[in-house]
Amino acid sequence: MYSEIQTERADIGGLMARPEYREWNPELIKPKKLLNPVKASRSHQELHRELLMNHRRGLGVDSKPELQRVLEHRRRNQLIKKKKEELEAKRLQCPFEQELLRRQQRLNQLEKPPEKEEDHAPEFIKVRENLRRIATLTSEEREL
Repeated sequence: MYSEIQTERADIGGLMARPEYREWNPELIKPKKLLNPVKASRSHQELHRELLMNHRRGLGVDSKPELQRVLEHRRRNQLIKKKKEELEAKRLQCPFEQELLRRQQRLNQLEKPPEKEEDHAPEFIKVRENLRRIATLTSEEREL
């Protein structure tokens, strides 16, 4: 049965036209391989050459374009300059302003610790307090 299928396929292959290049008539024009217009273009060749050079140097194709790298570098430099200017402005303040800032910071620190102690309480204590509030509210509503 398998041999019958193979012979049928062989017969089908015989029906298909196959060019036999060895038996071509010398008077006929021989076919030439068509050029791919994309690969033949100058820009494609230059791009391919650049990709090969980057690959040899170890630069990845996924690396950022030069413009993007330059813009990021400029932004980074601007942020660094801005921070330096702020630090210099703080240093150049007169002693009176520095003392005012210190006192303001001390006052802020004295006000913050009570708030932080409430935040550091375990969660079950907070839930228990909320339940007590709810229970007292519902009992007051019942009395009204």
